[in-house]
Amino acid sequence: MAYDVIVIGLGGMGSAAAAHLAARGARVLGLEAHRPLHDLGSSHGGSRMTRRSYFEDPSYVPLLLRAYELYEQVERDTGRPVATLCGGLMIGAPDCRTVAGALRSAHQWDLPHELLDAKELRRRFPLFTPADHEVALYETAAGVLRPEETVAAHLELAARHGAELRFEEPVTRWVPYGDGVSVRTALGTYTAGRLVVCPGAWAPELLADLGVPLTVERQLTYWFQPDGGTGPYLPGRQPVFIWEDAAGAQSYGFPALDGPEGGVKVAFFREGEVCTARTVDRTVHDHEVQDMARHLRRHLPTLPGTFLKAVTCLYTNTPDQHFVIGRHPAQPETTTVACGFSGHGFKFVTVVGEILADLALEGATRHPIALFSPERTA
Repeated sequence: MAYDVIVIGLGGMGSAAAAHLAARGARVLGLEAHRPLHDLGSSHGGSRMTRRSYFEDPSYVPLLLRAYELYEQVERDTGRPVATLCGGLMIGAPDCRTVAGALRSAHQWDLPHELLDAKELRRRFPLFTPADHEVALYETAAGVLRPEETVAAHLELAARHGAELRFEEPVTRWVPYGDGVSVRTALGTYTAGRLVVCPGAWAPELLADLGVPLTVERQLTYWFQPDGGTGPYLPGRQPVFIWEDAAGAQSYGFPALDGPEGGVKVAFFREGEVCTARTVDRTVHDHEVQDMARHLRRHLPTLPGTFLKAVTCLYTNTPDQHFVIGRHPAQPETTTVACGFSGHGFKFVTVVGEILADLALEGATRHPIALFSPERTA
């Protein structure tokens, strides 16, 4: 075999997998359909949230603890600014999923946190205007990841350890070949003993035989310049936040990360339209900006201020909104898959890269990933 492992997709997960595999001495070929650090998928937009008091499920917390260790290692190894821990707020009614779920994870894993009532939330973080019945879980270990810096760091580490990385070379198919696989692209055919597939929003077409129903959803992120400027929103003063309203809808936001004129990034969570990576509408329409602006006025009085820009992003969702990580059921000896990260996966890229290297090279991992089995939906 020409390579030990071929990695398909070099976004967040694939770049991390290539870095971990190459660091272990594997002969790695990475294949990416687009240019490095492209903005057509799910690993762009300047910022992603990281948090440990995980409202989705306490089972994620051990992976997050390892991911945090690996953020630091990536920063040491490359000098790139990957993570900024500025604190985070989970806001809503006491019994809402965002607050109650985060509190459950914090208690189960003994994570440092505070529970703030509305009065204390207003005093500590005066930009917010919660209703009297609302509360917030605050954790200092939450913060921001830089997706482009993270992907660039992993690509740098993969290349440093000898991985061959090919861009603008889309994969058309792969088939068994002896004890391994043969991968065909628009430019050639390559063979390897093992295959790792991290296709992002292209998963429904590249992994149509996986047996997991995957849907791609168009999402929007917005940047607004606050009235009075970004000073109160700087990372030392403003935490990341997720706010759940009475209807269960979630919005989220970040500090001002990009200087005085860079604005504040905000978004709704899972309120997009089903699409595909090829057919997504990448135009942001006026009524969408107006909807976001109306929402902001209820929660942060100095926003929306002035609209600056908005960009599209893609979520690839599973029915239960948990990830898919494991051996491909139809090709378990050779092929490992990672997809369906459902809008909350980027904070795990460092540890997912480690898991994928474990599965490809050793056939198993010490990390708890039973929740993510591709066969759970069968």
